[in-house]
Amino acid sequence: MNAMDATKTHVIDGTPVVLPGDEAYRVGREDELLTPALLVFPEIVDANIRAIVGLLGGDAGRWRAHVKSAKIASVMRQLVEAGVSNLKCATPLELRVACDAGASDVLVAYPVVGPAVARVAEIARAHRATRVSALVEAEPAVAAWRGTGVGLFVDVNPGMDRTGIADTAVEAIASVARAIARAGIRFGGLHYYDGQVGTGPGWEARAHAGYDRLIEVVAALEKAGLAVPEVITAGTPAFAASLSYPRFAGRRFLHRVSPGTVVYCDATSAAQLPPEWGLRPAAVVASRVISHPAPGRVTLDAGHKSVSADAGVPTCAIAGVPWLTPLKPSEEHLPVAVPEGRDAPPVGRVLYLVPRHVCPTVNNFDHAAIVREGRIEAVEAVAARGRERPLTAAR
Repeated sequence: MNAMDATKTHVIDGTPVVLPGDEAYRVGREDELLTPALLVFPEIVDANIRAIVGLLGGDAGRWRAHVKSAKIASVMRQLVEAGVSNLKCATPLELRVACDAGASDVLVAYPVVGPAVARVAEIARAHRATRVSALVEAEPAVAAWRGTGVGLFVDVNPGMDRTGIADTAVEAIASVARAIARAGIRFGGLHYYDGQVGTGPGWEARAHAGYDRLIEVVAALEKAGLAVPEVITAGTPAFAASLSYPRFAGRRFLHRVSPGTVVYCDATSAAQLPPEWGLRPAAVVASRVISHPAPGRVTLDAGHKSVSADAGVPTCAIAGVPWLTPLKPSEEHLPVAVPEGRDAPPVGRVLYLVPRHVCPTVNNFDHAAIVREGRIEAVEAVAARGRERPLTAAR
């Protein structure tokens, strides 16, 4: 792909990024496609999975992929069939779908409290071939898991200040690990999601400084007689820093990384990650031009109830037409600026939107069209989107 091709070079967060043109996403019988529609391209998904496994030296076991991105059962099965059978999720529904997809090991990487403990335990009992674990960050939380068969990881706060025990509070971390052992619960290791490291000058050094503290935590636990089986770091933003950190090699523990967005590779990931990795967007939203409300303006049918706005404005890039600028969306409308001298796409034209944040975008859709070689081969429910019933029928 020619990096200078004006139809493929977009600017994402100030970074020039080459994205596939719209020819990569056009589907046959486009005139029959009800928009907005989520399109997923399994051949691109497969290439992205192979690229990440390649970066891990061909060892798929080092990747604990976060399926909050995948959401779709067939995509989770693609991960498992590629050897990525150790997964991570955030909700009981994601856990159930991951187990059904054949995952051998799933971590619920979220502070599970209240009735959700019983629900996670129930799913674990129904899927005994899958090893299920959860996170804890305090001794009192351990008791709720006794006798459930669910293992526990200690959640370590790397400075993101979202959940977990501060990575400087070594004794507190050790105390929770000891409580897990006393309760007769399998201790899985340490979970360290460093999503706060960001980008820009010094980001890799900031990540490595955090990993230095993490290594000190592990050393202190081992000195106290507490073996640490696994250490999990790095979602998508810090993935490259985890790859380049030399002190993870040769340790007693198994180090795993946990990016999930890379499976679909949204526009933000394409801007953040090295282009030589070869990742391509594998999930897009097909949207139609529905109005020409004013000069220099068109409106699409993909507002923030379709393409998530949580990453900011613009919410997406428009494949093949980077001169079109998506503006602030409303619920079902996406206004788009057309520069002077450019023709506005006609009403009815289908455009293909690459989301800035693909995970909540996938979560916006009940169904996805699965596209191979330009043909929709199936329509599949987005099985892990949303939430389970707040009360089961038994209650």
